[in-house]
Amino acid sequence: MKCYKYYNKSRKQCNKNSCRYWINSKSNNNCCVISAEKGHKTLQEIGEIYNITRMRVCQIEKKIIVKIKKRVNELLSF
Repeated sequence: MKCYKYYNKSRKQCNKNSCRYWINSKSNNNCCVISAEKGHKTLQEIGEIYNITRMRVCQIEKKIIVKIKKRVNELLSF
C-alpha cells in the first residue's frame, strides 16, 4: 500500500516531511496526493497550502502552461 493511501484510510497525519508529497496541511493529512484527490482547488487555497500568494500561484501556473505548450509543439513537429 502506498503511504498516501495508508494515511488517507487511517485518517492519520503524515509526519515524514522528507517525503516528496509532504505539505504542511493538517486538513489533507500533510499529503498533496490526498489534497489533489479531494478535487479542484482555487488559487487562494493552493497559496495557503504552500504559504505563497494567489498571484504567485497564478504566475507559476502561467509559466507551466507555456512550458507544456512548448513541449507539445515539439512532440507534434516530429
